[in-house]
Amino acid sequence: MHLAYPAVLSALLFCTGLYGVLARRNAILVLMSVELMLNAVNLNLVAFDVWLSKAAEETLHSGQALTLFTIAIAAAEIGIGLAIVLAVHRNRGTADIDKLRDTAEGHGPEDSDDDARTTGQVAETGRTGKAEATA
Repeated sequence: MHLAYPAVLSALLFCTGLYGVLARRNAILVLMSVELMLNAVNLNLVAFDVWLSKAAEETLHSGQALTLFTIAIAAAEIGIGLAIVLAVHRNRGTADIDKLRDTAEGHGPEDSDDDARTTGQVAETGRTGKAEATA
C-alpha cells in the first residue's frame, strides 16, 4: 500500500477532530474530538513506521511503540477528563463549555450587580479601561 492513503485518511481524521474541538459546545463531544485527533496521529505513526521499516534493514518499530504510549496517555486523559466533566456537571448542572467559560470569567447572571457597581465607580472616577478596587 502506498503511503499517501493512510496519510490522507489521517489528515481527514485530524481535520474532523479539529472541527469538533473548535465548533462543539458540549465538553464530552470535545473530548471525543480530541480522541479523533489522537487516533489520526496514531495512524500516521504506524504508517510511517511501516514505510520506514521497508526502506531500512533494521526494524525498530518505534512508531508502534509511540502509538502504544499515545494510547495509554489518551486513556488516562479520557478518564480524568470525564471525571472532571461529571464533577462540573454535578456542581453547575451543565456541560456546555460556553456557559462554564462565562461563569469562570465572572460574566454570569449572578455578577450583573457587581458589573453595575464597577461601571459606576469608573464613571465617578473618570477612568477608562478596567476598574480598580479602591480602598
